[in-house]
Parts: sequence; structure tokens; C-alpha cells
Amino acid sequence: MHNHEEIRAVALDILSGREPGGDAGQYETLSQAIGVVFARRENCIQPGHFGANYPLAQADKELFLDVFWELFRQGIITLGMDSANKNFPFFRLTRQGREIARGNGVYFFHDVSSYEAAIRHAVPNIHEATLLYAKEAMQAFYAGCILSATVMLGAAAEHTFVLLLETLEQSSQHRATFVSVFKQGSLFRKISQFRRILEQQVSVLPPDILEDLGTRFLGIQSIIRESRNESGHPTGKIPNREQTFVLMQLFIPFAKKLYQLMDFYSR
Repeated sequence: MHNHEEIRAVALDILSGREPGGDAGQYETLSQAIGVVFARRENCIQPGHFGANYPLAQADKELFLDVFWELFRQGIITLGMDSANKNFPFFRLTRQGREIARGNGVYFFHDVSSYEAAIRHAVPNIHEATLLYAKEAMQAFYAGCILSATVMLGAAAEHTFVLLLETLEQSSQHRATFVSVFKQGSLFRKISQFRRILEQQVSVLPPDILEDLGTRFLGIQSIIRESRNESGHPTGKIPNREQTFVLMQLFIPFAKKLYQLMDFYSR
């Protein structure tokens, strides 16, 4: 028996073409393809039997049913394959689904586990509290709770920036340089003032930190702006799904850049 995440991951591998069976356009065809992938990965295919069927166990079939409709709810697949086959059991990847399944972009993730893995790979020493907020954001995103996702992602971004400020406050060498940041009232003003000072630090910052530094801070401002307004009160604005997915992507390089800064200013 396999768990939900294993079945989902194999389904996306097949739909993306990373595994054979990518032309599966019917529910049962995809189910059978998943069974073959598991059989091959687990060395269950007998010599000379590569064309044989390896159907999923009953428990796995029930989980695959959940996975299939989850992919549908999340907008990764849609029903119907073409004008001649418009309904279930036929299906196809949506435009967004193709992007997610094929892993286009620097950071590839398709569920909570892969999002966590992508974050940990980019930022191995990320704070567990930050990661908790980020994972909660992804969980909300895939549950269709877009507003909750942006709020949790904003919390993760804010927590990361606060950790950077704490690093600076504890630095006997750099605290005086950034003291005006600590005096700002709102988070947005702190971020803006920090950016202004950082622009004056270009001559002392190493190249790996300077690379894309400005765009990373634009990233955090985008994330937090979507999650709350400057005064900290909810705006009622709900971003669309694609916009939120972009924010999920932005958080990873943003966090990586801030941890580079933490390391530099803690020396």
C-alpha cells in the first residue's frame, strides 16, 4: 500500500512525461500507469513482462480516486480531453497544471511535502516557526483557501524579516548602521528604511548577496501587501490562484536572500 503523497507524486510524474504513460487521458489509464511505475520502482516487474498490467491494490485505488479529484479541485487537471471526449473519465492538464507538473521555474513543488523540500534545499537552516507558516500557507492553497494562504505566507515572510532585524540588533558591529530601521513604526516602513540603508552598503556586500537583491525585497513587499495592508488591518482583497502561486514561488528566493544577509551581518 502507498500513501496519498506517493500516489500524487507518481501521477504528476506521469502527467509531466517524467514517467511513461504521460499520454494517459482517461482515469483508468492513469491508474494503470501509476501501478506500472510503482511495480518498476519496487522491482516487481518480472523479466520479459514489461508490457504486463500491474493494477493498483484496492486501498491504493481508493487513494487514487481522492488524488484525482484533488488534482481537479486544485485546477491542475480539467475534465474532457478534446471536443469528441468532453466528460469524465477523460481529462487533461490545464495550463497551470502543465506548469506545475513539468516543474517549470526555478523552484518545483506540487504539494506541502515538495514545497517544504524546496524551501529546505534553498535555506537549510530556516527557522522552524517560519517553515510552519509556509507549510500552512501551502496547505491552505491546495485546499482552495487562497486568502488564508496569503495570510500565512505573509506571516512567514514577516517572521523571516524580523529574524534579520534581530540579527542586526544583536550585532555590535552593525547595529548602529541600522538603528533608524528599528525606530520605524510599521513593518512596511522598516522594510523601506532597511532597503534604503542597504543600497548604501553595496560596496561592502559580497557579489552573491548583491545578485538580485532589489528584486528579492520587492518580492517580500508583494507577499506582505497581499496578506495585509500597512496598518495591519485586513483589506478583504482575495488574490487569484495564479497570483498566489507566484507568491509561493517568491518566498523561497526571498528567504534565501535574507538568510544570506543574516549570515553576513552575524560575522
